[in-house]
Amino acid sequence: MGKNLFNKVWDLHKVAALSETQDQLFIGLHLVHEVTSPQAFQELRERGIKVKYPDRAIATVDHIVPTKDQFIRPYQDTLAEEMLQAVEKNTTEFGIPFFGLHSDSRGIVHIIGPENGFTQPGMTIACGDSHTSTHGAFGAIAFGVGTSQVRDLLATQTLAVDRLKVRKIEVSGARGPGVHAKDIILRIIAELGVMGGIGFAYEFAGPAIAALSMEERMTICNMSIEGGARAGYVNPDQMTFDYLKGRPFAPAGDAYAAAVAFWKSIASDEDAQYDDVYRLDITGMGPMVTWGITPGQGVEVSGNLPRIADLDESEAEITRKAYEHMGFTEGQKIEGAKIDVAFIGSCTNGRISDFRAAAAVVKGRKVAAHVRALAVPGSRKVKEQAEREGLDVVFTEAGFEWREAGCSMCLAMNPDKLVGRQMSASSSNRNFIGRQGTPKGRTLLMSPAMVAAAAVEGAVSDVRKLL
Repeated sequence: MGKNLFNKVWDLHKVAALSETQDQLFIGLHLVHEVTSPQAFQELRERGIKVKYPDRAIATVDHIVPTKDQFIRPYQDTLAEEMLQAVEKNTTEFGIPFFGLHSDSRGIVHIIGPENGFTQPGMTIACGDSHTSTHGAFGAIAFGVGTSQVRDLLATQTLAVDRLKVRKIEVSGARGPGVHAKDIILRIIAELGVMGGIGFAYEFAGPAIAALSMEERMTICNMSIEGGARAGYVNPDQMTFDYLKGRPFAPAGDAYAAAVAFWKSIASDEDAQYDDVYRLDITGMGPMVTWGITPGQGVEVSGNLPRIADLDESEAEITRKAYEHMGFTEGQKIEGAKIDVAFIGSCTNGRISDFRAAAAVVKGRKVAAHVRALAVPGSRKVKEQAEREGLDVVFTEAGFEWREAGCSMCLAMNPDKLVGRQMSASSSNRNFIGRQGTPKGRTLLMSPAMVAAAAVEGAVSDVRKLL
């Protein structure tokens, strides 16, 4: 009987069985950022414990850094300044490699890991951030942990974790114009629900997934957590190997050839067993937009919002709450909904291909007069690449603000926030109440290309009409 990648990688990293359901798991790579690490480091310091394997960790700053006036210290936000000082001090004291503000490799932790070659197939990866599932795009088992687990990981390089079930999600069909990876994952979450993946790892497979670029696969895996799954991954293939070749911290020379042989071996067997299989045909599917207060409340841009009477009772309460917060009415069309802010960026969609797709829409056009638009690269390398290609000029001439790298308006931990009851078209990953900085603010999740279309039209628009 064949094995899937999840169980192969898990078994390779299992140190001991702690109970019938829980194992002690060795973690090959620990990603550290400024928000969830200060308390963990302080506990080590108080107990006189050193970091077990500092060479198996990398650290950066992303959540709290301003994307405007980024290098002017101290920051006006005193808590942000304290966090930045703490990670600078802790990484120096404990000997962890740190990509600080002035590093050419700095950026959002889930972008710099892959682009520098730290993220590799067959790894176990953990970080004090829920969107660590991003790294599963490379055939790694990656998941977010809490602050107490960050402490345990620093001290032992292991975690106590329950083994997950595995659901295979087979996606078939050809993508139509204007349909991106973000649309695929929003469709999956809309169909399976935000709690549908609880207790599962998602294996994304099928011809439509195989056709995605590595950056698109990262978008898919990034939002696994929004569907309730603890992890999501794609089996490594030639596209994976080609992406990693030549990356600064990826294997090189003879070591690369040996690594590829191993990477191929950990892919799911043809006769691998799964706990569940879900199939989706994306033929004819249009771009997706969320309209509510969970990533699962999404419809195609040409569609109508649901009527509560047509829903299961289990969905009725959250749907009523969504309508109350968003100000929409049952059955209305989402296309045409006015926006105030457009945001392109985040660990979900802050890569070079995302900005290329958005720039193709805004080139030669202008942002609507009433819209504030931000384009925020996910890393310094993404920013530099975009500027070499002239994308920054395309955005600024259209009326976007072109910023320094950071998490920005994805979450309310830095100055980039909504105000009052503003409506945001966002390429980020969460539309929770208050997520973008104000308890009355409203967020519509969509692909970068769709955000670009909304920015120039001033309202939710079908990007296909602008292509």
